[in-house]
Amino acid sequence: MNDPFSILIDSFIENKVGLVENFISGSLATHLKVNLEELFSAQKFQLAGTGNALDITHNKLVRSDLIYWLDKTHNNAAEDAFFKLMEEFIRYLNSTCYTGITDYEFHYALYPMGTFYKKHRDQFQNNRSRQFSMIVYLNSNWKEEDGGELCIHHVNHLQRISPINRTAVFFKSSELEHEVLLTNVPRMSITGWLKTNV
Repeated sequence: MNDPFSILIDSFIENKVGLVENFISGSLATHLKVNLEELFSAQKFQLAGTGNALDITHNKLVRSDLIYWLDKTHNNAAEDAFFKLMEEFIRYLNSTCYTGITDYEFHYALYPMGTFYKKHRDQFQNNRSRQFSMIVYLNSNWKEEDGGELCIHHVNHLQRISPINRTAVFFKSSELEHEVLLTNVPRMSITGWLKTNV
């Protein structure tokens, strides 16, 4: 099979990082990007922090991106289409890899020019419900000089992933340290986590 779900999982099994181009349609990517830009213009984004709601810290020397949480109560057609796709992927993941994923959470992430996120892991020390990290990029015409790569720290090497439009990235939240390198242009994505009831 060469469908995006199987490519994502096969590459994850091979390299601990699932990677696939064209995970979402061009139309959906466009609508999601427009939503993101409109929400930013309406000043709906907030400064991202580290830690969870019980213990959150804001430090622009660690991360300087802005976020807006997605929610089904927004009744946004593009976001609902994204949720439907993720639910289909979770069913596929559970049926092929027996992961027991029961929930998810996603937000828009916007890195303005000159921002970054230092090396970290995604799973909280006081809450291990986040099992897999998932990123879908929304950047059209991305060029190497734009920066903003996702840098994943494997044991023996570094893997740099350019945030190219419609590309999806998938990895274990507890295992791989990673960072977002300094971006020279605004960098946009939907970022989130597939969760269990742990």
